[in-house]
Amino acid sequence: MEYNPEGPFADPCPTKTRADLEWDRILEALAERCASRAGKRLARALPFASTRAEALTTLAEVREAVELARAGEPVPARDVAELEDALDRARIGASLANEELRAVLGLLDAARTARQYLQSRRQIAPALYAACATNPELDAVARDLAAAFDPDGTLSDRASPRLEALRAERRAVRDRLVRRLEDLIQKHEDILQDRYWTERDGRYVLPVRSDAHERFPGIVHATSASGATVFVEPRVLVETGNRMKMVDAEVAREEQAIYAALTARVTEDIESVAAAARALAHADVRSAAARLARDLDLTFPEVPEGAFAVDRGASEAAARPSSIALNGGRHPLLALDGVKVVPSDLSMSTGRAMIVSGPNAGGKTVALKTLGLAALMVRAGLPVAARDGSRVALFDVVLTDVGDDQNLHKNLSTFSAHVKNLGQILGETRPGALVLLDELAGGTDPREGEALAAAVLDSLCARGGTVACTTHYEGLKALALGDQRFENASVGFDLATMSPTFRLVVGVPGASSALAVARQFGIPGTVLERAERFLTKEAVTFEQMVEKLAAERRALELAREDAEREAGASRAKRRELEGELERLREKERGVITREGEALLASLRRAREDLKAAQSRLRGKPTEEDVRAAARAMDAVGQKTSIGGELELRPRDEPPARPAIDPAAVRVGTRVYVPRLRAEAEVVEVLSGGQLRVAAGALKLTTSIAELRGAAAAPPAAAAPQQRRVDLDAAADPDVPIQTADNTVDLRGLRAHEAVAMAEQFLDRSLGAGRRVTFFVHGHGTGALRDAVREALRGSPYVARLRPGGPSEGGDGVTVAWLKW
Repeated sequence: MEYNPEGPFADPCPTKTRADLEWDRILEALAERCASRAGKRLARALPFASTRAEALTTLAEVREAVELARAGEPVPARDVAELEDALDRARIGASLANEELRAVLGLLDAARTARQYLQSRRQIAPALYAACATNPELDAVARDLAAAFDPDGTLSDRASPRLEALRAERRAVRDRLVRRLEDLIQKHEDILQDRYWTERDGRYVLPVRSDAHERFPGIVHATSASGATVFVEPRVLVETGNRMKMVDAEVAREEQAIYAALTARVTEDIESVAAAARALAHADVRSAAARLARDLDLTFPEVPEGAFAVDRGASEAAARPSSIALNGGRHPLLALDGVKVVPSDLSMSTGRAMIVSGPNAGGKTVALKTLGLAALMVRAGLPVAARDGSRVALFDVVLTDVGDDQNLHKNLSTFSAHVKNLGQILGETRPGALVLLDELAGGTDPREGEALAAAVLDSLCARGGTVACTTHYEGLKALALGDQRFENASVGFDLATMSPTFRLVVGVPGASSALAVARQFGIPGTVLERAERFLTKEAVTFEQMVEKLAAERRALELAREDAEREAGASRAKRRELEGELERLREKERGVITREGEALLASLRRAREDLKAAQSRLRGKPTEEDVRAAARAMDAVGQKTSIGGELELRPRDEPPARPAIDPAAVRVGTRVYVPRLRAEAEVVEVLSGGQLRVAAGALKLTTSIAELRGAAAAPPAAAAPQQRRVDLDAAADPDVPIQTADNTVDLRGLRAHEAVAMAEQFLDRSLGAGRRVTFFVHGHGTGALRDAVREALRGSPYVARLRPGGPSEGGDGVTVAWLKW
């Protein structure tokens, strides 16, 4: 039979495989996480994908459900009633009962909720949206059903006008009956057993003493258990009671007619209703799969194409990817039971066999079941118990022989049952088959069993199967030494603790360690010594070689674990240092922010002082006003001067710099000015050892003796860049301060001359790092003002402009903010 990688595939899980791998436990775990009965039923019979496209679509749906759950938006799942039987009866014309119609309404409400949820997430969950789509026209059916029922589930009076009229008449008749009964209770209180009325068989009666019932005309409907009370319907109420019974019957008939009409409304879209029920169960199972993936830490493997080409040679086998490769594979049922599972890397290819050896109870069979369950889970659209980066092909069938099939009724011994299963497996093995054999050809003569096992493995590989088996036969362990189709693997055994490690190692055969295990479980030492003497020299040598390999492998693993721990510690230390560095940066940013706010507050106070001084000088100031204004201006000058309050103090003192040679000072020489704590350029050499230097927009006259030599390195690397306060209010451009350096006087110029000078001033201001400039053009006729402002509006250097304020020269001044 030729294998088609695209499908259709056969059922991958024969009865024996289902039992050997306990597949039903996986399905039960999925069903337990479903919310609805229909979802649980679907999960317990979860189908396997029949084509590759179907398998990939199913995996995509579950992946989307997992991602939505991780995002805190799980697929909605609700416990809705199963309606298959009710819908089948509706198809043949039967009317649905009240509870069934309300169950349909609940289903349609859930379908609307799911549809709206998936519609809003159509871009991130397209596969789920397509799989769980429902007919939006069902919303109209839901509205018709909802209108017919009250919140308590009873049929509403609004369901039909006739029902409303009949129920009103029934209430009126009952009210008349109750009033008349209460009158009779008052009138015949002496012969009544108690002051109440009740109903018997739908008739309204009074409790009359048995010794006085002849004095009360009416119809006896019942007696009490003791016989002391007779329940009598008063004769005067018989006609009204008859009318009540007739109205009740009419109400019941009308209700049945309404139920029939509502059933007919459902029947109009009954296939859409049934499809909605299936879609909700489907969404419930996908949501349950997402919860199972979260609980067991499942991941989505890569599903390779063309993984089952029959082996044609060693080079092709090496180039072809593995049919199944689990990174850190775990047995999902052990994880489900809360057992701490030791993960193992498992890899197999078609036409090859992995021979797993090692001590009993070391995890060999667990490794086989892990492989088989991973193959079945992918075929069922479920993620696998392994780390990211795993790869699982779509196997056509999983064939197993795990466990003891001894059956005395069928006259089958353990070995006979095993051989029978092997015969069936050989007949069904082909490319696309995963074959898992536990203790291959065990339970018989070791030499013959070993020969049979080798022949079976050779035949299975030749048929294109992907094979894994466990064994204690030394001959099978040696197969891998001369045939590249076979590969050894082993589960470790810690000789120090005399216990298995449960970790599977590929490429190394494992020692059975039978004598060591026997010693651990209490076999006397004398018996073990005799056993060692009975071992052949070849067996002892082989066992010692395997144990030596295992010990060396264990030493390498310990070294690798130490290296990984050290690398992890280094990464943790690096993260700690990076966190500390970020914390210090954040702290420094906070300090800078606080200093900036303090400087800004000082600038605002200085501006307010200047405004106050200007206001005193308007009009006719007194001598005291002039002196106060002078004091205020002096105070502002001290704040804004070098060394004043607004100068930012450096955290650290700059390093000592050498004095400069007066003979070497020329225009353009770079020097260090201690008062500025910055480097400057000599712009003019004056007499008497005086110099004029410029540091950005700031110019200063100083002496040669005060200056120091500039750093030899470029300015960017000479010293940390110092923060400074921009005297034209760079820190707060909405509160500009006018100075001589940021002001140009254009008065008396022609319009074109003023525009040219303004553009030159803009260039110089940008080069000096200014943020705000003042253009004084005066009032006049307004022509010069308009020309200057028009030029500024069209300039690429100007961010915005405005007329001057009252304290800045009014409309005779234009204030412009430059782009940075």
